[in-house]
Amino acid sequence: MSYPLGAIQEEVAFVAYHLHWGREALLDLPHAERRAWVASVSDINQRINDGQGR
Repeated sequence: MSYPLGAIQEEVAFVAYHLHWGREALLDLPHAERRAWVASVSDINQRINDGQGR
């Protein structure tokens, strides 16, 4: 089973936007690691939006 292209594009765009990483570097990451970065950035954003900082 392959991972849906739209989901990969969303993950890459999200991490690239927030961490300024290049497309190739992000595509080279294993799926689980890329998802972990998405989760980490999302958690940071949520804490900031909730006024808790880091």
